[in-house]
Amino acid sequence: MKKHVDAFKAYVTGHVTHWREYGVTLLKWVLFALLVGVAVGLAGSLFHMCIDRATAFRESHGWPVFLLPAAGVIIVAAYYVTGMSDDKGTEYIIGAVREGRILRIRTAPLIFFGTVLTHFAGGSAGREGAALQLGGSMSNFIGRLLRLDEKDDRIITMCGMAAGFSALFGTPLAAAIMAMEVVSVGVMYYSAIVPCVLSALIAQQVALMLGVAPTAFRVEGVPELSPVVLVQLVGLGILFALVAILFCAVMHTAPKFYERLTGNPYLRAAVGGALVLGLSLLLGRQYGGAGVSVIQDALNGQARPEAFVIKMLLTGLTLAAGFKGGEIVPAFFCGATFGCFYGSLMGLPASFAAAAGLVSVFCGVTNCPLTSILLAYELFGGKGLPLYALTIAVSYMLSGYSGLYHAQKIVYSKLRPEYVNKATH
Repeated sequence: MKKHVDAFKAYVTGHVTHWREYGVTLLKWVLFALLVGVAVGLAGSLFHMCIDRATAFRESHGWPVFLLPAAGVIIVAAYYVTGMSDDKGTEYIIGAVREGRILRIRTAPLIFFGTVLTHFAGGSAGREGAALQLGGSMSNFIGRLLRLDEKDDRIITMCGMAAGFSALFGTPLAAAIMAMEVVSVGVMYYSAIVPCVLSALIAQQVALMLGVAPTAFRVEGVPELSPVVLVQLVGLGILFALVAILFCAVMHTAPKFYERLTGNPYLRAAVGGALVLGLSLLLGRQYGGAGVSVIQDALNGQARPEAFVIKMLLTGLTLAAGFKGGEIVPAFFCGATFGCFYGSLMGLPASFAAAAGLVSVFCGVTNCPLTSILLAYELFGGKGLPLYALTIAVSYMLSGYSGLYHAQKIVYSKLRPEYVNKATH
């Protein structure tokens, strides 16, 4: 009898210890997620408002585009003066999570200023990649103030990434999972799930209270599942993978173009700004900034066949010249416009094909399939979600080791359940 009593006491004691440890950890991350969610939510909302104001001013007046070369020089000078000339943007944030690297807080105001100025002058760039840098650097700084150890520092950096993406785009589920998924493809940091989800939700609520509406699109003509539609979707997914590979190739090749042209960063920014300005005036100003209006047109069933190539080219030339911003919304642009035009040629509704292209090309360039499926749900609603999941899956598999971020590692093969641990290219 005594043995049973002792065994029961040990069982209870073990579970009490277990729940005490887990309870303390939960309370800790609830408090930290609240702090990060509010701080990054406020900064992300202000960032969103400033970009919107800068974009609206440029579109209504026109003349700011002629300041593009000067804007590039100013951005490069700002990074040089603050000792951040070696900044590699989102690469550093991903590296901080993997390696426990310290991020400098000056990254936050610099990426804020540089991205807003890029959009004001009409450079072709996004903003969600910048939001990852803004949130990640702020939360990493908060972690140092709180004297967190290296492992907790990585988690709080992921919280900031999730909060920044969520505040700017209004997609908390996709934001939380992306922060956990983007660093090591095939391995997710599940220990960060509570703080990432909570900080993303809090940041979204802060943004909503400040009047920042979540991004959402209406999709028309979602087809019913059938054998013919399955074949069409697999074919379209293959094409989206090719677009993603091409997008990454352009982003990685553009810096080499400037390296051959000049080694002077100021001259590179001025020449790059003049080049993007000339191409924008020649090909159309709708390719400047993030191009959200063109994405909306594509989701309404209207897109030009060459639009995705032009956006790729201008985005590569803009970011490689030293301008700041992100590649994610340009990837949305390329996927949506390509899907709209070429998907309709394959017999699929143009609006639906544009939506599928938006999330599938995003998946191909970030290697984040779960994030992409959740993004489809939050942007387009639940209708047709299995269809989007199929094109996302095909794009993920066939995009291979392509990716926007060299700091990202593909830990497990996309073809077989085996460890590979290769960097993207």
